[in-house]
Amino acid sequence: MLVISAMRCQNALMQWWFCLIHKVIEEAASCPNASRLGPYETRELAESAIERMSKRQEELDSEED
Repeated sequence: MLVISAMRCQNALMQWWFCLIHKVIEEAASCPNASRLGPYETRELAESAIERMSKRQEELDSEED
């Protein structure tokens, strides 16, 4: 149980961002907030941020029609 708690604490400290300027995943907030998406709990979520955002936008656009 202690191992799971330690993993949760470690994951809570680790955050990931997708930088819109450089088109890369960042482990630390280095670019301005307006130029990045996140924070995300996992690298995988940050990597798929643009794809998920595009999909949501398509769904919203189709609802408006």
